[in-house]
Amino acid sequence: MTAQAAAGQAAAGQAAAGELAGRVALVAGATRGAGRAMAVELGRAGALVYVTGRTTRERVSEVGRPTETIEQTAELVTAAGGTGIAVPTDHLEPAQVKALIERIDREQGRLDVLVNSVWGGDRLIEFDTRLWDLDLDNALRMFRLGVDTHVITSHFALPLLIRRPGGLVVEVTDGTAAFNRRYRGSLCFDLTKNAPHRIAFGLAAELAEHGGTAVSLTPGFLRSEEMLDHFGVTEETWREAVAQEPHFAIAESPALIGRAVRALAADPERARWTGQSLSSGQLAKEYGFTDTDGSRPDCFGYFEDVVFGGKQATAADYR
Repeated sequence: MTAQAAAGQAAAGQAAAGELAGRVALVAGATRGAGRAMAVELGRAGALVYVTGRTTRERVSEVGRPTETIEQTAELVTAAGGTGIAVPTDHLEPAQVKALIERIDREQGRLDVLVNSVWGGDRLIEFDTRLWDLDLDNALRMFRLGVDTHVITSHFALPLLIRRPGGLVVEVTDGTAAFNRRYRGSLCFDLTKNAPHRIAFGLAAELAEHGGTAVSLTPGFLRSEEMLDHFGVTEETWREAVAQEPHFAIAESPALIGRAVRALAADPERARWTGQSLSSGQLAKEYGFTDTDGSRPDCFGYFEDVVFGGKQATAADYR
């Protein structure tokens, strides 16, 4: 292990093992990527984590990635030091979400952290295509996957979360509110990924009297399983993809956003963030954790300064 990686591990341990013992979390959309990483990191701090999604060992969702299942995620949560419980759930089906929350209530009697990470719409995006040329069915499906699921989940989960003061809601999206002031290249994708910012803003107002906190949170350029497959690399060889896509040099592992959620959940003063749009890189600086390689990538700073601003710098200057 390099000294840099060792330093990263030490920093990542800032939220101590067991710090979230006794807390109950629900990570909706925890099959893979950011959702899986957030569930695992909550478990690493000792939380009991319900993980949901549509891909199980018996059934594959429309995303079509059968090797990534909620059962695997639950096992990773438990292996990390928490307790992982997999519950197959389609978050577009109110009856299924209602049954999920009733189960959590019956088994635990509390919910401390809700992470709305449901997505699964990458295959539906049509970049650089005018609205009138988009596949309308795909566009509307994107709304349902990225917006309706979040609203349905919060509708049923929040009555349980507000029973105790201090509950945390994390709306996961793509791009900070500031970054998303620029058009994201496809109207329906743009709308879908801006909606969680407003959901968090509104929930912050509604949760205030209950002592709750709601934020929106985005990773940077995420090295998800799907993105690694796209470039034909692995987490170990990801730097080889920089030759194909130079901006991939700023990419971060899913662990970074996982550590961000873990830090928020463990912070007794997290209410100072309520209603805000946050990023994994921003919280890494605030709380002092790093990515798995010991670096602290600032994806949005890099894009604002270098990609859009023309500053003479490299991704290494933002890690």
